Amino acid sequence: MIYKGRTNEYFQLENILSNDCFVQEETIGSPLTFIWFVEDNNKIKIDNIEYQFNKNQIISLTEFHKVDISSICNAKMIRFNRAFYCIIDHDSEVGCKGILFFGASQLPVFKIPNEEVENFQTIWKMFEMEIQFKDELQLEMLQSMLKRFIIMCTRIYKVQEKYHKMAGNQIDIIREYNFLVEQNFRKKNTVAEYASMLNKSPKTLSNLFSKISAKSPLQFIQDRKLLEAKRLLRYTDKSVKEIAYEIGFEDLQTFGRFFKNNEGVSPTDFKENK
Repeated sequence: MIYKGRTNEYFQLENILSNDCFVQEETIGSPLTFIWFVEDNNKIKIDNIEYQFNKNQIISLTEFHKVDISSICNAKMIRFNRAFYCIIDHDSEVGCKGILFFGASQLPVFKIPNEEVENFQTIWKMFEMEIQFKDELQLEMLQSMLKRFIIMCTRIYKVQEKYHKMAGNQIDIIREYNFLVEQNFRKKNTVAEYASMLNKSPKTLSNLFSKISAKSPLQFIQDRKLLEAKRLLRYTDKSVKEIAYEIGFEDLQTFGRFFKNNEGVSPTDFKENK
């Protein structure tokens, strides 16, 4: 079921019952996607890494994720573009700058608590009813319901990922850091550069990240570079040298060491075996 607005707004609601249901025939700009798994043993390959998801887990995907379906038993999908929700303009925890939609270096995953499942089922039924209406109020209603759904997801994810241990302004700093990395990882390579943009010290960022993740702020930068390198090597015909320069390495040798230290193979071998 698809809604299309007059100014390129796009909203899609689907029940996925077989492997090819996820494939979208038409391209939409800047898609954001929720997949809610209704049964166990669902396999999805994201950026060439295979994941298994079980009943009542939800994942959120951005346009930066490369997704291949291996096996989906039963799932529900919500997909929309930024024109529909203007999510990038919402400078809050429900925006694209942090908790659920900030890029591709992480894959937000959470499980709906048993006591919350009925609430999610109810809002899905409301989506199904509203998307069938064809009047002037439909867009506003769908946008409002989507915001409610995102807030529900964000609250659960924050608890399960220990965000509740942090003050609101600390969460905002991490969200902004993640967003800045997504926008600038090709040119900015050090934590100090991002700390300066945030008017914080590198030590402050390290202390904040240690509260919610085993990864340091520097690892987030490196992981994003590595992810982009693997994508370009696997999905494009660009040379290793071109890719090295594109993601911010000044010479091929440094890029080669970086890639092999993380992947165990050289960029050339990785590309040849894609």
